[in-house]
Order: sequence, then structure tokens, then C-alpha cells
Amino acid sequence: MPEAVTVCPHPVDTRTPRVPENLAYSLTLPAALASPAVARSAARTILEAHGLYDVTAAAIQVIGELAACACLFTPSDNVYLSLRYRDDALRISLYDGHPRHTHRRLAAACDGRRRSLLLLLACVMHACDGEWGFGASQEAGDGTRLWAVLPREGARAYGQVA
Repeated sequence: MPEAVTVCPHPVDTRTPRVPENLAYSLTLPAALASPAVARSAARTILEAHGLYDVTAAAIQVIGELAACACLFTPSDNVYLSLRYRDDALRISLYDGHPRHTHRRLAAACDGRRRSLLLLLACVMHACDGEWGFGASQEAGDGTRLWAVLPREGARAYGQVA
């Protein structure tokens, strides 16, 4: 009897190891109430698949806060999440469709509202010795980019306390 011939390649990708340095993901999420939870769940799976168990607690808190803010502010149907791991830090970006205001007072009021919504994020980032902010999107089209740089060492210490 002839041996079975496999036509399709093995379903497990063995070409690209899942290590922190190869973490580069982007997700488009609906601007909906459930999206922060979806973003946290997806991020947990991604981080654990790349062996970043030690940053997961801090990262999912940060991602949830950024996603909630982006979903609240965007007038569009979607928000965009980007996760990258570079230089021993997780780099998180969320893009929403809310254009930056050109009027100085409107911009200051809008920025103040965002900052007040991101107070918990600010506390987590302070505890992790990370950086965060928001500003005009550098991508094509109008919108706002919210970002956080979460150092692995700080996130590890945050996870041990949490």
C-alpha cells in the first residue's frame, strides 16, 4: 500500500519563533463598548504567545484604558490598535478618528477631558516607569494617536505587586 502523501504544509508555523522581539501586531476594532475587553483579551493571548507573561498584568490594564478612551472619543466606526516589542519595552498605540482641534481653547478642553479619563493609565505608567501621551496622528487622515511605552522591567515589578 502506498504511503499517504501530504499536500498541505504542516499547520504549525515553525519558521518564525514566537519570541518578544518578533511581537508586531495590529488590530482594527469596532468603536463599541465591548472593544476594550476584546483588546485586552487579544493582547493577553498575544503577549503570552510571545513569552511576555511578566508584562501581561500591566499591559492589559494600559490597553484597556487606551481602548476605552479611543472608543469614547472617535466619531468613526473603528479604532486601530498596534502592539510592538522593541528595546525591552512594549509599545502600544491606539488611533481614533477624533481630529485634533485647531482652536486653542477647544484643544485644551478636549485634551483635559482625555487626561481626566486616563488618570488610571497615568498611575499605572508611573508605577512602571513608562511614558505615555496623545497627539495628532502621524498616519494618513485626521485623528488622534494615544500611545504608551511600557518598559519590561517596570511592568514585571508592577505585575509582582498586583
